[in-house]
Amino acid sequence: MSGEVQHGFKRGSRELGCHTANLPDDELEPMTSTVKTGIYYGYAQVHPECPNGCASDLPNEDLRVWPMVMSIGWNPYYKNEKLTAEVHIIHQFKEDFYGHVMTVLVLGYIRPELDYTSKDALIEDIQTDIKVALRSLERPDYQSYRQDPSFRL
Repeated sequence: MSGEVQHGFKRGSRELGCHTANLPDDELEPMTSTVKTGIYYGYAQVHPECPNGCASDLPNEDLRVWPMVMSIGWNPYYKNEKLTAEVHIIHQFKEDFYGHVMTVLVLGYIRPELDYTSKDALIEDIQTDIKVALRSLERPDYQSYRQDPSFRL
């Protein structure tokens, strides 16, 4: 999946301590028509180009291929009325990258999306998802996907 990073609900960083980058709605159809909603992992890369202009240039470090966790779904805890793809790149970016093009390579499924009884339970599962993704991506065969032709190295 690839597209220009969009503004979302800003709940990830403000409420959950987990910054997310949203892909455009038109990028969801190819994936959501073939997979179930839930939490996935793989790799992501933010590119320097900004089709509609950006507020900042990103340092080279931020343009590398990084592990990611992605939620595709309705976010039942928040009662969303629209399907979203929210990507958490496991890297501390120096600045926001709204408007930049991002490529996401999905490699595996972690779990279905769930409705939570508390925000704390949701945050706990997000932290577990990150650990599962990082452990899975440690496998040598998965490491090779960092060199996938869809990324710009």
